[in-house]
Amino acid sequence: MSESLAGKLLVAMPGIGDPRFHHSVIMICAHDAEHAMGVIVNKPKDDVTLDEVLGHLGLEATTDLSATAVLDGGPVRQDRGFVLHSSDFSAEGATQEVTDEISLTATRDVLEAVASTQAPSKFTLALGCAGWGAGQLEDELRHNAWMVIDADDAIVFGQDHQNKWPAALQRFGFDAASMMGEAGRA
Repeated sequence: MSESLAGKLLVAMPGIGDPRFHHSVIMICAHDAEHAMGVIVNKPKDDVTLDEVLGHLGLEATTDLSATAVLDGGPVRQDRGFVLHSSDFSAEGATQEVTDEISLTATRDVLEAVASTQAPSKFTLALGCAGWGAGQLEDELRHNAWMVIDADDAIVFGQDHQNKWPAALQRFGFDAASMMGEAGRA
């Protein structure tokens, strides 16, 4: 594949075969011939809140963030935070533009902004990310493990996590309830 998928969403097909990505929607943040990296945007962590993450870093939010989910961004670097956010925030040398409207920052700068009044207008924090080596993602795409769709703010930043995967499938005209995990065998 010669075209970069950075800025696109990967939507896991039911038969993906890897339970870590079952029903996942992933924002692709970087993609070239050598690697790909993305953040799962629809799997909230049950054991941690944004307030707790900020508190662990010695930060106190100026607004109540206790209902804001922290996402399980993927199986790679689970100890590191990745913040997808609107482009109205940038940390010099640390923020990567993903699309014209969406950026990624993985440094303390963005969490300090989130805790203060300088927060980006839209953001989501994920612990961990997904990563692929050279040609790995392209191979998965050839084997129909993923569908690719354009980024959508409601899917990337929305809080209705359980409906992001069905909403992404619906953009292709598929009904998630009618899709089965494996094709029939004769």
